[in-house]
Amino acid sequence: MEEKSPKIPACVPQFTNVPTMVILVGLPARGKTYISRKLTRYLNWIGTPTRVFNVGEYRREAVPNYKNYEFFRHDNPEGVEIRRHCALAALKDVRTYLSSEEGQVFDATNTTRERREVILEFAKENGYKVLFVESICDDPTIIEENIKQVKLSSPDYRGRGQDEAVADFLQRIECYKATYEPLDDELDSALSYIKIFDVGLRYLANRVQGHVQSRTVYYLMNIHVTPRTIYLSRHGESRLNLRGRIGGDSALSPRGEQYAQALARFIRSQEIPELKVWTSHMRRSIQTAEALGVPYEQWKALNEIDAVSHNPGGVCEEMTYEEIQERYPKELALRDQDKYRYRYPRGESYEDLVQRLEPVIMELERQENVLVVCHQAVMRCLLAYFLDKSADELPYLKCPLHTVLKLTPVAYGCEVESIFLNIEAVNTHRARPQNVDINRTAADALNTVPEHF
Repeated sequence: MEEKSPKIPACVPQFTNVPTMVILVGLPARGKTYISRKLTRYLNWIGTPTRVFNVGEYRREAVPNYKNYEFFRHDNPEGVEIRRHCALAALKDVRTYLSSEEGQVFDATNTTRERREVILEFAKENGYKVLFVESICDDPTIIEENIKQVKLSSPDYRGRGQDEAVADFLQRIECYKATYEPLDDELDSALSYIKIFDVGLRYLANRVQGHVQSRTVYYLMNIHVTPRTIYLSRHGESRLNLRGRIGGDSALSPRGEQYAQALARFIRSQEIPELKVWTSHMRRSIQTAEALGVPYEQWKALNEIDAVSHNPGGVCEEMTYEEIQERYPKELALRDQDKYRYRYPRGESYEDLVQRLEPVIMELERQENVLVVCHQAVMRCLLAYFLDKSADELPYLKCPLHTVLKLTPVAYGCEVESIFLNIEAVNTHRARPQNVDINRTAADALNTVPEHF
């Protein structure tokens, strides 16, 4: 490194005393970018700010006109120097990012011990923890499919035919193989790492330390790449929905019952193999699921956000927003200024709900085809995970009644199809409020919130 890295200012992140660098290791077309993006999406969703630094993007910026695989030959000094410079530039940006945030994912091949030593020295100088994630795969079918699905859309191969691009990329892999030094169980026994074999067929974890590393390893051991579809639907319109009241455990309205039947017809028309159906413990979602005429599993974690619905004496239960505005305007204003973190009196916030739903996400990652019948706030949290939405966006995602969201995971994200089943329903979406005076509201609220809040 050309310069000494300055120490980062002392800070106390949410989950750990020092930032964690997650370092991807492995040959090209082994799913490293897929892993890094999914992991980053998950860590951001649970509240650990994380960002991907993809060295390939730095390389494409430095060399915008890629010619062929010979750039990656280990005996090409110009190519070696450019790639080294790009890796150092990425590490410099990592240091800038980690001076204020908690974690990052360093997405590159990192296939040599020399490159990994540079990263470890950088982490030591700055006081960062390091977790290596090595993806190992020798199945030619998986490798070729990854090349076709992901690599051919790379800017490197814009305007080139598929056969030419595949042939060049296979040669690129051979260039890396010439110098590839996998993590060694003996030589690297002091390092923290997880090895993933054949996209999840087997795992090997070593010296996993701290909360972030533990959650990272647990998550990586649950994801898979099997093609599947996830259907999200709110329950049918309820009687309390008709009255504009929050919370409660009411039954379906007549239109809600019609939707339950329409949902059953839609699901049958999809001819989904081995579909699993999940629902909450609340009456309106159970009634919706029962209309399907198939076995379903109840999850308490899928219950609607708790607006004091299970706390006797709570003041917001089954109230309309207009009533809350009239009786407790400062409390409603506090929610409007930070809807994600605002916690209902004796109830939950969206932030709490995300933590409650983490086991559901883990199980969704393990499963294949699933229909989740749930509630507006719950559906927003699940949708935010799959679409990589921020905490600021999450509470305002539109999840209308009587509409199915069909989610199809793809290489680096998720495709969404919204399907309205032609049964009218009330609109329960409350738009983001404008011009909330945060300072005045917060100060006033401290003096006006009733004791029983």
